[in-house]
This record gives sequence, C-alpha cells and structure tokens, in this order.
Amino acid sequence: MSAAVLPKRVVVKLGTGVLTHGVGQLHTGRIDALAAGIAGLRASGVEVIVVSSGAVGLGMGRLKKKKKPSDVSKKQACAAIGQSLLMQTWQRAFDPHATTVSQVLLTHEDLRSRHRHLGVKACLEELIAYGVVPVINENDTVSAAEIKFGDNDTLSAMVAALVGAQHLVILSTAPGLIDMKGTGKILPVVEKITPEIEAMAGGTTDVTATGGMISKISAAKVALRAGCGVFIASGAESDILARLFAGDNPGTYFVPAGAPLESRKRWIAFYQRPSGAIAVNANAVPAILAQGRSLLAIGITGVRGRFAAGDVVNILGPDDAVLARGEAAFDDAEVRAMAGRTTDELRPLFPGRKRLEVVHRDHLVVL
Repeated sequence: MSAAVLPKRVVVKLGTGVLTHGVGQLHTGRIDALAAGIAGLRASGVEVIVVSSGAVGLGMGRLKKKKKPSDVSKKQACAAIGQSLLMQTWQRAFDPHATTVSQVLLTHEDLRSRHRHLGVKACLEELIAYGVVPVINENDTVSAAEIKFGDNDTLSAMVAALVGAQHLVILSTAPGLIDMKGTGKILPVVEKITPEIEAMAGGTTDVTATGGMISKISAAKVALRAGCGVFIASGAESDILARLFAGDNPGTYFVPAGAPLESRKRWIAFYQRPSGAIAVNANAVPAILAQGRSLLAIGITGVRGRFAAGDVVNILGPDDAVLARGEAAFDDAEVRAMAGRTTDELRPLFPGRKRLEVVHRDHLVVL
C-alpha cells in the first residue's frame, strides 16, 4: 500500500454476519484475518478504531437460542453473556500482532450529553495514543429505547464523526450497494445520496443482525456530513482492508462533499434527539438555508412540544419537512409568545436580553 494514499484514522465496523456463521458460532478464521488486516494498517501508520457487533448473537449461541428474543431483558442477558466472549475473541486475534484491545461500551446518551461526549472522545484519543485498538459496541445490557443508537451502523458513523476519521469502513455480508432495479451490479462510487440511491437499499432477514443496507445508507449520511468517506464492502474477503486502501475497491465508496461540520455543529446535528420543533414560514426558509442567518421570531409560525432554553430543536419548513436543527435560546412558552413579532416588538418583553435570536446561526445546522 502506498503511504501517500493512506488516511490518518479509520473506523472499521464489523457486522454480526461477518463475525459469526450460524447463531453464536464465531468465525474465528475470518476474525483472525480481519485482525491481521487491521494490524497491517496500523503498521503503515493508520490509527484504527473497531466497532464490533456480535455480543447478542454470541449470547444467543451460549444459551442455545435460535431466534433473537423480543423481550428486552432477555436481549440484555444475551448481550451480557456474549460481550465477554466477543472481547476474549478479539484479544486472542490481536495477540499474534502484539496489540492490546480495549472494550468501550456506549449508549446514545453518552454522546448526546456534551460533557460525556467530550469525555468519550478524550478517552478514545488516549487509547489510540497508547497504541491500543478500541473495540466499541453498543451497551446492550443497559440500553433502553430512549438511549439506544438503534444499530451499530449508526454507532460507527457517530464514532467516525466524533474522532474525525477520514474513512468509515462498514464490512458486512453485503458486498456493496447493488443496483437491484437496474444493472444488478455493485455501484462502485456514490457521489451523492439521492432518493434513487436510497431506494436501492433493503433491510435484513438475518436472525442476529439489525438494520441492513437501509441502516448503512443512513449511517453514510452522518459520516459524509462529517467529511468522512464511507466504504461498504464484504467482510468475507480476507484481504479486504488492504485492497480498499490500495485503491482496489470491490464494494461501494461514498464520496464526502463540501466542508465538514465543525465539532460543536456535528454534536448538534448528529448526536441529539430534539426536544421539540419550531415551524417557520416560507420567507424564513432561504434565510436559513441559503443565507446562513439566525432564526428570528418574525419567521416563526408555530411551536411543537416542550423544551427549555438550551435544548436542541428541529426547525420545520411550511411543509413540515425538517430543514435544520439548533439550540433554542428561549423555552417553548417564550417562543410561542415571540412568534411572528419583530425585534422591536420583542424588546419590551425581554428588557434584559441583548440578543433576541430564537436560534443563533452559530448554534444552527442545516440538515
């Protein structure tokens, strides 16, 4: 591999279907090959973070379950059993390469809270500085609906954005994005994710997996906005990582477009679950989307939900489509009272406030 084309930092996401064959049966030969590929990248100066699925599937195997439990507590039990097996397997695979792995278990709340978000980032940076390979998974033993990522594709994209990775590699049983309604072949490059591209995606029927191509396209959207290129390729090929970074891509590459969002705006855009929404009129739309302006009260037509000042809210266009996301400077009751008023009309209502933008442009992200 040519050092000139190698990225500084890569996140490699590995699906359950790559790591196992059948329910709970580890594909140790494949895991060893992937560890060797990661070790090869590291030897060339690439920092690698792994996002590894498989804990629930391994727990199912140890408990001799053939079907993923629908009950949350049973899934959590499977994850608790399988996670230790997963980490043992990764450490054994990296032992021949004199490499230490670390376990990092996350929930969505860990990245949503700004303080914890920065703490996770600092921890990952320290692990990388120590020469350790972080192995990240969702903390399925405690995750409930309100704090779940939903799937490890989404988690991997959020991690890639968090650490400023140049590339996210999603390895699964899918060899890439296939044009099922056209040529029937893998699309080698996607310049932009359009509705036509999204229509090519499908879900998964694997009893241990979550998501499918739909979740991978959604994850790619997040990573691309962070300036991170995305590969989707088959994890069944023993030399897949070496091939990808030698310029021989058998899968699909999604090209990042435009300047990446800075760190705080990435946090607003990707790591939040908005508390409410603010609807705007047609005049406010170009001001926000094209002119980069703050959201002013005069352009507001309505408020949805309850939120406090400082909470992240969605900004909706006249057709209720989500245009942007940002931190509200006022709570929902105040915004309702402000809606449709000019700045001069608002000054007597908020005599102590110097700034009356409802969402300042420095805390607003176009989606």
